[in-house]
Amino acid sequence: MRAAGEACHDWVMTVAQTAALMMIASGMTHAVVNAILKSGKDKMSSRALIDGFSALLMLPAAFFLPLPHGAWGWLAGSWATHLVYLVCLIKAFERADMSVAYPISRGVAPALAAVVAVGLFAEPITALVAGGIGLVYCGVMAVGLGRQVDRRALGWAAATGVTIALYTVIDAQGVRAAPNALSYIAWVYLTLGGGIGLLFALWRGPRFILAAREEWKPGLIAGALSIVTYGLALWAYRLGDTPRLAALRETSILFGVAIAVFFLKERLTPGRIMGTLAIAGGAALLLAG
Repeated sequence: MRAAGEACHDWVMTVAQTAALMMIASGMTHAVVNAILKSGKDKMSSRALIDGFSALLMLPAAFFLPLPHGAWGWLAGSWATHLVYLVCLIKAFERADMSVAYPISRGVAPALAAVVAVGLFAEPITALVAGGIGLVYCGVMAVGLGRQVDRRALGWAAATGVTIALYTVIDAQGVRAAPNALSYIAWVYLTLGGGIGLLFALWRGPRFILAAREEWKPGLIAGALSIVTYGLALWAYRLGDTPRLAALRETSILFGVAIAVFFLKERLTPGRIMGTLAIAGGAALLLAG
């Protein structure tokens, strides 16, 4: 019995570690996708390309996977929340550097996601995980907040963080309600990519055609990476608890700040350096928790 118990414990720990590593990989890929979006001249058209290509790439999977029965309501909520999220994200990126908008939007999310997941769905949270969430939160705020920052950009970035928290909790419940993780992941991209991508393209009108001619290659790359980043996140949510994993994904800010500095040529201030160190410490606590 003792050997069986130890084996079960080892299996649980392996699953938890796998989910954590999936979230770190998801965060790294997410930063790349957002850097591609930030570098686009017409950000709404860029987002339409990213989401449209994601839907096209996932379309073949729909013929081989079961329908996400039991998760349609979650999918509808996810679509509506993602629509607001993407509008807020685009507005934030139009008004501020990535090294400002990205940390704030990602920093607001984990604390709110943890509160909702624990308060409404009674998910477990330990003191170590709570400390990690707090450290990540303080770190991203230190990275994002500073002098000469557009206050409207801060508002859009904060609103982005609120919607991230909402869709995180919605999709964490939806992927568990679906027959399997892959079916929910596929339909997330079919509904979000097809619907929102088309809506944004129509919104931009002829300007979308002009942008598509110039930016279809980075849009295709980002669309493929978008499937990887959120697919990994949704699969991880099926394996572990939302508060810890949602906060762990926010280590994407480490990669995002590095990309902003080395590729987008944004300036890294001492406050942002301190913030990245706090995020690294929070990530260590989350992995230990």
